[in-house]
Amino acid sequence: MENCGKRTIVSDDATGCSKRVAVIGAGVSGLAAAYKLKIHGLNVTVFEAKGKAGGKLQSVSQNGLVWDEGANTMTESEGDVTFLLDSLGLRDKQQFPLSQNKRYIARNGTPVLIPSNPIDLIKSNFLSTGSKLKMLLEPFLWKNNKLAKVSDKHESVGGFFERHFGKEVVDYLIDPFVAGTCGGDPDSLSMHHSFPELWNLEKRFGSVIVGAIRSKLSPKKEKKQGPPKSSVNKKRQRGSFSFLGGMQTLTDAICKDLKEDELRLNSRVLELSCSCSGDSAMDSWSIFSASPHKRQAEEESFDAVIMTAPLCDIKSMKISKRGNPFLLNFIPEVDYVPVSVVITTFKRENVKHPLEGFGVLVPSKEQKHGLKTLGTLFSSMMFPDRAPSNVYLYTTFVGGSRNRELAKASRTELKDIVTSDLKQLLGAEGEPTYVNHVYWSKAFPLYGHNYDSVLDAIDKMEKNLPGLFYAGNHKGGLSVGKALSSGCNAADLVISYLESMTTDTKNH
Repeated sequence: MENCGKRTIVSDDATGCSKRVAVIGAGVSGLAAAYKLKIHGLNVTVFEAKGKAGGKLQSVSQNGLVWDEGANTMTESEGDVTFLLDSLGLRDKQQFPLSQNKRYIARNGTPVLIPSNPIDLIKSNFLSTGSKLKMLLEPFLWKNNKLAKVSDKHESVGGFFERHFGKEVVDYLIDPFVAGTCGGDPDSLSMHHSFPELWNLEKRFGSVIVGAIRSKLSPKKEKKQGPPKSSVNKKRQRGSFSFLGGMQTLTDAICKDLKEDELRLNSRVLELSCSCSGDSAMDSWSIFSASPHKRQAEEESFDAVIMTAPLCDIKSMKISKRGNPFLLNFIPEVDYVPVSVVITTFKRENVKHPLEGFGVLVPSKEQKHGLKTLGTLFSSMMFPDRAPSNVYLYTTFVGGSRNRELAKASRTELKDIVTSDLKQLLGAEGEPTYVNHVYWSKAFPLYGHNYDSVLDAIDKMEKNLPGLFYAGNHKGGLSVGKALSSGCNAADLVISYLESMTTDTKNH
């Protein structure tokens, strides 16, 4: 084993070599887990069925254009993101959008600038007087309200926000937001699973606004008690960001730290066998994998496994425990949201009403005005180096749970849909000078009303298979930051597990 004697924290006393951990899936979560395990001195092998790492973080550079086919930006709201950015030396490659606070929502077929803070929202004409009054009264009507503390755990996102702020807020703020971030719609998403922080704030404070203000103030008190922030931290820009060259720069940086034998592309895991008896953690897992350049499946032994594959793929794997098949029939069918990402460019002189800012989201109600897309990012407005100076580059999302069939449309159909919407919203005339698209049949797992059964299945799998830990966007959140955090958390659990097993072995 190559890592023997190198930065070993969790090791086998008999050989002095570090433990072996398999990571299945080289998406964001898997790569983050592998990176954290490796810097803790563990031997890591990442199995990826496809020929490319990074999962849905895929950036393309072509003909002077740079675009992302999956996530376009992320935030630094999780501590693990800060750790990875610093550890990977990515600070100088961070790229913050120009005018990122300028975001638009279509209303009556026209893009309207969203006020950037609650006070400006109240002052603006974006919402009706009745909706603004509901927002102003929410802290008083819901403060310590007993009804809030016994709300249905299966309540939808739409139902939750309508109770607090009314239908108009749901239709023109919440609906486009969830469509733009996870392709979902307010009525099919579970509040408890989709926005757990806000759901918990209601349990504690009744009023969402009061809870948000209090939770924002309390971390500041905690930070004052800790060490003073460095001047570098104070100067750091906040908000959404990408990287020079696109989001794939992040996963590429992690891949560079993994040797060829540690990152196995085109390597499909066929079978996993758990042989642990509880007496020893040594070689408790056998993994059988197949790759194009090997005639037969290869068997390798590991001390622990981090699984990041989608649950629908896990169901097709053979798993055995102590020689007996471990049936996965308890894993429910997961509902996935399909999305097509459409890239277009238009000559600048052909866009009559270009908007400066981040992008425009389209509420589902705007379909009555002929708009069929979920929203469009103004990619070259955000990052001018992503396109030549004579064109505008746009990234448009189509489909989601509101129109699943449309996501599967042909490139020609999608081009016509996007062109029509951009003509109406931005005055884009004529045909786009460039068109590309990628279809994600399983863009996001839908955090629906029955999502408890999915989380219960993951929990059951982990409890019944010692040394196996699950990470990915099926739990914990759908953003890039949440996925990174999920991988890092799984790595921490593996480290604790192996240390505990090592201690038990010594005691025996």
